[in-house]
Amino acid sequence: MSEVNPNSEPTFETCVVKSSLSDVEQPKRRILDAVQLNKFDDAAIFAIQLALEEALTNAVKHGNCCDPCKAVTVRFAVNDDRAVIIVRDEGAGFEPAGIPDPTRPDRLPLPNGRGIMLLRAYMDEIEYRDNGRELYMVKRRRSTNDQPGIGQ
Repeated sequence: MSEVNPNSEPTFETCVVKSSLSDVEQPKRRILDAVQLNKFDDAAIFAIQLALEEALTNAVKHGNCCDPCKAVTVRFAVNDDRAVIIVRDEGAGFEPAGIPDPTRPDRLPLPNGRGIMLLRAYMDEIEYRDNGRELYMVKRRRSTNDQPGIGQ
């Protein structure tokens, strides 16, 4: 494996998998192995795992509409300082600002809309690119979002 650099996207590792929940387990496992190898703490690993599950599920279900002919592309770089993860689907995209606030009283009983809120809470940076088809996420080894007790 060549050295990856979170500051240089061309050096990222890339996984392209079919748009299925079982197939996206492969890049998720590779990323979690990399953060463990780089000795991220339990809280950071938990945050990355939660964000990956949300991002990958959204890419399959909402982005690609569970179409097995479409792919999910995951690019990532992990070092002892941070993990940078990019998840891309082949869907039509969406406008993140158009997603209603899931904490509004009228939205609380509804089962959808919490993913973006979770991503923002657990990752240090998130950015939607290309009309929402690509999600760029960063988790620093030590961050202000690390909360004692989470994931332990």
